[in-house]
Amino acid sequence: MMQPARLPPSPMTRQARSFGVRTRLLGLGVAAACLGGCAVQLPFQPPAEKVSKTTVYQNERFQADETFSRLFDGTVEDTCEAARRALLSQGYVISPTPSNAVPASSNNSSVTGRKHFQPDGEVHVEISFNVVCAPDGRQDLVTTAFVSAQQDRYSLKKSSNSTSIGVSALGSISVPMSSTDESLVKVASETIPAGAFYDRFFSLMQRMLGERTADR
Repeated sequence: MMQPARLPPSPMTRQARSFGVRTRLLGLGVAAACLGGCAVQLPFQPPAEKVSKTTVYQNERFQADETFSRLFDGTVEDTCEAARRALLSQGYVISPTPSNAVPASSNNSSVTGRKHFQPDGEVHVEISFNVVCAPDGRQDLVTTAFVSAQQDRYSLKKSSNSTSIGVSALGSISVPMSSTDESLVKVASETIPAGAFYDRFFSLMQRMLGERTADR
């Protein structure tokens, strides 16, 4: 049995097939472009910032060459009196010993002083000294003076307050009134590190101690 001869595709059929192929290729191109565009348009997310925590205690080396103390040839009473006179000579106000404090001995073994500074019109600085005298050596003729000074920094803070008052003669009309309050706010506090600051104080203490003991 003879098979019928295949007829060549008509021009309409060839055009339909070509259109279908172009349509599929166009769809793939659009999808690829969409994926590329979507990948480019994704919002940029920066890496999380690393929060550095400063551990202050790591700077505490506890070395013997950086101390807040000095040896003096004198009794506890004479050494602390020399510290008191040194602070008074520089304008420090000596704070009285609290009545409920228990003294370490019958002699005065601690001194506290305070001084105010105004380096700027809106900045106030306060330095407070704390001196503790402890006997060291035989017969308590040598004393170790432990000294630490703290610096507190204050800044002027302004706050505005507004009020209103009613005038009865004019009905419900109110006259606004404003005022500005100023107060000092502590913004920083730091113990002055060991160094030349204490060396100058210890030198003045030594001179005061020498003048006190020379009169005997």
